[in-house]
Amino acid sequence: MAISREGNDLQKVLDHCRHSFVYVGLFSLFINLLMLVPPLYMLQVYDRVITTRSQETLLMLTLVVVFLFMVMGALELIRSRILVRVGNRLDVLISPRLYSAMFKHSLMTPGKPSAQPLNDLTTLRQFLSGNGLFAFFDAPWVPIYIGVLALFHPWFGLFALGAGLVLTLIALINEKTTRKLLSDANGQHVLSQDLANSNLRNAEVLHAMGMLPGIQNRWEARHREYLVLQSKASDRAGLLTNTSKVLRLMFQSLILGLGAYLVLTGDLTPGMMIAGSILMGRALAPIDQMITGWKGFSGARTSRARLEELLEAVPAEAPSMPLPSPKGRLTLEAVNAAPPGERLPTLKDITLTLARGEHIAVVGPSAAGKSTLARVILGLWPVQLGCVRLDGVDVSQWKRTALGPHLGYLPQDIELFDGSIAENIARFQEVEAQLVVQAAQSAGVHEMILRLPQGYDTWLSHGGAALSAGQRQRIGLARALYGKPVLVVLDEPDANLDESGEQALAQCLMQLRQAGTTAIIITHRQRLLQQVDRILALKDGQVASLSPPTRGRPIARAVAGRGHSTPSMNAQRVTELKPSARGRHEGGEESPR
Repeated sequence: MAISREGNDLQKVLDHCRHSFVYVGLFSLFINLLMLVPPLYMLQVYDRVITTRSQETLLMLTLVVVFLFMVMGALELIRSRILVRVGNRLDVLISPRLYSAMFKHSLMTPGKPSAQPLNDLTTLRQFLSGNGLFAFFDAPWVPIYIGVLALFHPWFGLFALGAGLVLTLIALINEKTTRKLLSDANGQHVLSQDLANSNLRNAEVLHAMGMLPGIQNRWEARHREYLVLQSKASDRAGLLTNTSKVLRLMFQSLILGLGAYLVLTGDLTPGMMIAGSILMGRALAPIDQMITGWKGFSGARTSRARLEELLEAVPAEAPSMPLPSPKGRLTLEAVNAAPPGERLPTLKDITLTLARGEHIAVVGPSAAGKSTLARVILGLWPVQLGCVRLDGVDVSQWKRTALGPHLGYLPQDIELFDGSIAENIARFQEVEAQLVVQAAQSAGVHEMILRLPQGYDTWLSHGGAALSAGQRQRIGLARALYGKPVLVVLDEPDANLDESGEQALAQCLMQLRQAGTTAIIITHRQRLLQQVDRILALKDGQVASLSPPTRGRPIARAVAGRGHSTPSMNAQRVTELKPSARGRHEGGEESPR
């Protein structure tokens, strides 16, 4: 994917921190100027103090040098602290946007959640606040040091220039030979981490059925591929890094020999010879430092590219005008939809209208599209064709933080989060005790919670593993009912319930009807099917039938008897269907004819 740098959120944050980098560059200016102090001090000691034998001159020079070194140390400390705070500032400014993008990306690619973007941000922040970045601020001073050497003697300047070109060539070879290997190794490392995280989430299944050896072999194969690529890159980088280090030391020694020759010919003083050797080391140090820290730079560059790709793929929400609170009227207009990333539609030409407060059950065989329909209604998955409207507004136009409190959702897989039961029910907003208790009572879980050692303050961790599946499901139902939502979608809400739980659920649906809450229930339980206004039967992603519940006849026969309806017949049945007596609600609303 081509990434547009202009307007990129990460680039904007980096631009926002630009003035801090300017300060770092300013401090680097003075630090590099002070780096001239050691060779100049050496020059003065050899050429002035020793020749004149003046102790006073030596004392004054030493005091001045000590003071300048103290100033340089303070500047180094300030520069380092500025970069640390720049890294923290980058993290603070971009992490909320990144977390939101990461969350939305997981919705766009279901089944592939990953926290790798946070690791990428950490890699980028550590590079920007570490010593590796100093080489890039010091590198512009290499020509200046070479120029000073040329002032000592032209041969010094030519020798230093040649040495600098050799080390620069090694740096370019290092970049060219290791860039792709490091990028591929990093990618394999991310994949192996994601695979390990996925396996850990299913540890019980793997352990129970003895699947660990097989799944571990798959992880080891991917991890070995990462190690092979990483080793190849490290071997090449190590060879070039060691070559650069040896050459730098050699050049620094050879310039001393060149200086000695020039001293013997009378073209140079001993002080200039020693000072030239020191300057030579300082001139080549940034290049050598860049070669040594190239792995960190390459990792930061790869991390930045991945972050920009993510932020580009998931743009920030544009500000929108607040919409009035929904009442619960739901309309599906010829909806075709599929899971994100799939092209063939799972739902085909679904047309449906629910009045406020109407309850409808969705039935059908496996892979009929029931859960897809639930996610499309809630706006979790986008539609390919058609539109889903809540009170006439396309659900994709709602700001999710504004729409979410008006919706209730109970998925098949109940996920509770680290926090108290009260916080989970309150959706991790500010806990309003009265609303929490009301939601728990509506879900029939209030008494069960009170029997726990700490009641509503009981801490849940690891997805509520200490609770039974039925308890998690009933707490999840209470969360779905929190705040009296106007639309509730329940996907197999009775899958893990016992007899008392089913009774509580039936009572809950009656309360929702009395409150005028629209409800979609995916179920096959006869008890629940008898309480809804209509039953929507799906088959192969299409409407097989849409009718009031058949009293006293098993639902399997009812679905089978209508299983051959054509789409045109279905559309006619939707528009001409007369509402049952339960289709009438408070306020005079009824199911559409």
